[in-house]
Amino acid sequence: MAAATILVLNGPNLNLLGVREPETYGRDTLADIEEACLERAAELDLAVDFRQSNHEGQLVDWIQEAREAADGIVLNPGAYTHTSIAILDALRAADLPIIEVHLSNIHRRESYRRRSYVSEAAQGIICGFGGHGYLLALDAMARLIKRD
Repeated sequence: MAAATILVLNGPNLNLLGVREPETYGRDTLADIEEACLERAAELDLAVDFRQSNHEGQLVDWIQEAREAADGIVLNPGAYTHTSIAILDALRAADLPIIEVHLSNIHRRESYRRRSYVSEAAQGIICGFGGHGYLLALDAMARLIKRD
């Protein structure tokens, strides 16, 4: 039996991890996080498809593709968290387990960052643990998929 595939999506500016506001987002690069995700996925018998885009429409396209190509979605939508009804609609249509991830604790930040459209489609949210949050999300996703 093939390993379940988890689509790990990253939104705008996450390609700048490690250099963009490291006091908020940490010093790990997105490549560091991807490598850690691939290692954890192997331990959990999952396959990971790890992607990043600064473009809302590209993220929507990938979420739509996931309906047929993935078993779950881990999503760090970046600033689209607080603005994108298009991403919310795509997530609802995906009909897959979804876990929202944020490097920082969005509830301890500016008031406009506390509103998440994505949360309306997610089974759960992991925030405030830096890059480790992605690993926690993969652990949770493995349990969700096994339960279903």
